[in-house]
Amino acid sequence: MRYWGFLAAKLLLAAVILRVAWVLIRFTLWKPVVLGGVLRDPFLHDLPYTTAILGFWLLSAGLLWVAVVDQRYRCRTCLRRLRMPVTSGSWPNMFLIGRPRTEYICIYGHGTLKVPDEQIAGSARPAWERHDDIWRELEALEESHK
Repeated sequence: MRYWGFLAAKLLLAAVILRVAWVLIRFTLWKPVVLGGVLRDPFLHDLPYTTAILGFWLLSAGLLWVAVVDQRYRCRTCLRRLRMPVTSGSWPNMFLIGRPRTEYICIYGHGTLKVPDEQIAGSARPAWERHDDIWRELEALEESHK
């Protein structure tokens, strides 16, 4: 629940930023255009206003993309960015070694995210694998080798 709440907070912050940008555009650049005795919106009739709307649209698409991509690479438990990317699999030996993918790990051992690098049959979803305590297993291995 915390994971989705963080995404909602990021989207709410983006909405506030976009609302401020929209108000600035409307108050600084919006001037009604009269064409043929009819009051019209200046979009497509006024170049600075139309350019500002294009910039607003690009800003909104960019903020949405950044929020979603940032959320994708966060731990589902502690919300920290996933680290230590490790590639596995092989492009030329896909059937022998396995499909190529990149694995990211939470530095606190909560889980790993496996992101496929190839898309043969459409976009494959990344797989999140939760771990109870990965560092306890690694410490046990270290103890056994001493």
